[in-house]
Amino acid sequence: MAIGRHVRVVFETPRRNATGVGVTVIITLYNYERYIRDALHSVLSQSYSNIELIIVDDASSDDSRNSARSWLEQNGASFTHVKLLSHLNNRGLAQARNTGFEHTTNEHVFVLDADNEIYPDAIAKLMSACISANAEVAYSFIEKFGDITGVQGDVWNPSRFATGNYVDAMALIKRSAWKKAGGYSQPSEIQGWEDYDLWCKFVELGFRGIFVPEILCRYRVHDSSMLTTTTMPNLGQLEFDMTKRHPWLRLGVSRTFPEKVGSRIWRFRILAASFNKRFGFMPRRLRSRDGFARASVTPAMVRAEISPRND
Repeated sequence: MAIGRHVRVVFETPRRNATGVGVTVIITLYNYERYIRDALHSVLSQSYSNIELIIVDDASSDDSRNSARSWLEQNGASFTHVKLLSHLNNRGLAQARNTGFEHTTNEHVFVLDADNEIYPDAIAKLMSACISANAEVAYSFIEKFGDITGVQGDVWNPSRFATGNYVDAMALIKRSAWKKAGGYSQPSEIQGWEDYDLWCKFVELGFRGIFVPEILCRYRVHDSSMLTTTTMPNLGQLEFDMTKRHPWLRLGVSRTFPEKVGSRIWRFRILAASFNKRFGFMPRRLRSRDGFARASVTPAMVRAEISPRND
């Protein structure tokens, strides 16, 4: 069923009533057939019961859409409402998220990419924090897994966004705040930093974020992620374009020494993990002084790396 020039409904279940405040989980999907079911199972496992699930497929060229539909046909009745939408043409991550928000029926919306996962109490704890603090966004510690492991996250500090992003896209957002900010935008001709751009608009509007100091979300690091294939190789251009959009940013010019070192460590570890995964060994020039053949980070290292990291 077509519902607009750019999107159609592939699958939908009838709405049913549930107790408590409703929340919508939006999953954006593009060529992640191998990961989408893990993401969906993590949503199905939530302790929070009043969940609407919306999946937006951005014209995948693999079997992602069919895999998602098959899963929804088997498990859709567990949610108050599910909808699988498909863009007729690839429109990018920002518009995929906006399409999801446009079709939500709840004020609170959790954003999840198809290669990531959430722990069972994620929605319940983020909803509680967001409502209690009357904040526009709630987020938690992020656990990285896959090619790199580690933890990142910190309290909401508007001035800290001036030198880089440190709040992941996996967050619970009020739909009214998303709308007032004009939704997600692609800040450059290059895809990337859609979440950072939204947080900058939130800062400019005086919105508040509440940080839940628990590991509730899981970010998969792999060699086909947007961070690896698009963001990091084009970091300079993204910094330039973001500063044009938000002149108060000081990207690439005001980092402290630990932040600069952290950025280089981060890029090194992505390169090392990708090389090791593809070729099964670590070249001498990519090894650390202790000769490690894996890419793992500790919470202490994450704190040093956190500012320059933008997804």
